[in-house]
Amino acid sequence: MDENILKKYSDTDHCPVRNVLERFGDKWSLLVLMLLEDVQILRFSEINSYIRTISQKMLAVTLKTLEADGLVKRTVYPQIPPKVEYELTPMGKSLLPHLHELAQWAVVNMEQIKVSRLQYENAPGRN
Repeated sequence: MDENILKKYSDTDHCPVRNVLERFGDKWSLLVLMLLEDVQILRFSEINSYIRTISQKMLAVTLKTLEADGLVKRTVYPQIPPKVEYELTPMGKSLLPHLHELAQWAVVNMEQIKVSRLQYENAPGRN
């Protein structure tokens, strides 16, 4: 076993791919980032309304993670009831071109992926 390759892929604390991508490579983070690009500033309930299939708990976790990583800025206005808004940070905005490339790749390859999944599921010995 190649020790350099082993170290490259097993050291989660120092591996940018694992360390960073695992934080926003989940089901919801990319949608939240792209939504904030489109609308720019949103309240929690607005994000929840746009992404109807996300639970409030999962949205809260997603926003906290994106904020902790410096991709989303949370602004709290001291009023009653409290007003909280979310927007992309400059670092979050710098990620967008890469997300667009990934989204474009998904659009171009989605049909082929669907066919491949179907073939995999229907392969002998899979059922």
